[in-house]
Amino acid sequence: MIVSLLCAIGSALAYGASTLMQAVATRRARGLAAVLTPLVIGAFVVDGVGFVLSLLALNTLPLFVVQSIMASMLVVVVVGARFLLHARMRRLDVAAVVVVIVALVLIALGSGEQPAVAPPESFERAMLVATGALVAVALVSYRSGPGWLLAAIAGLGFSGAAIAARASHHHDGIWATLWQPMTACIVVGGIVGALWYLRALERLAAGPSAAILSVIEVVVPGAVGVLVLGDTVANGMLPGVLVGLVLAITGCVVLAMSPANEAAEGEPAPRSEPAPA
Repeated sequence: MIVSLLCAIGSALAYGASTLMQAVATRRARGLAAVLTPLVIGAFVVDGVGFVLSLLALNTLPLFVVQSIMASMLVVVVVGARFLLHARMRRLDVAAVVVVIVALVLIALGSGEQPAVAPPESFERAMLVATGALVAVALVSYRSGPGWLLAAIAGLGFSGAAIAARASHHHDGIWATLWQPMTACIVVGGIVGALWYLRALERLAAGPSAAILSVIEVVVPGAVGVLVLGDTVANGMLPGVLVGLVLAITGCVVLAMSPANEAAEGEPAPRSEPAPA
């Protein structure tokens, strides 16, 4: 369990570091020039490391634990932005960091090691249908959808990828895990999450976008894990886990709305106005 927890924490650190690396890069260059800078390329590599670590964590930890830890990447972003980007960090943000850390301890104590089990027979089919439906809604909303909807779609995309990853771990061997239907859900969910979150940031400020994303990424996979995939809470620890989840979500929402997170993620791009005649 300790190794899996370290993998989940390492994944959150990696995603937070990647966000900060991209933030620094976009202050030096814009558009395609920023994407091709060594810092952004390095950020993509760090993202990949974070993704692999999250898969390793999901092998033996329930979704509600891993997703809560992943959402805590906002701690890394806010604290890092304070020192790297000289962003303002409120006292409320410091309190939120402490709250999130305490919450994660409560959640971890209430879980224990839980190897993935085989999902219900119809689960893979349901996941494929749900992923297809999400893609359809995402495509329809991409051009003119409001920012909150785009952020919600991104959260559902990342949630679907996490759920599929947890469900796929019951297979024996790495190749059996890769060559099965859930792999498509992982890939498509990750792509939808990444692209639609970027789109959301064009329509909505970074704070609300990150808050919506964090809440969905914790609540949806956690609920599916407990209700469908056999994730359980240790005897007598349900109240502590529920309190931990509420505290973690609350703390992450506060950090998402922090000026430091806004500095790291950037303001929404200004809409182009027609040139005067």
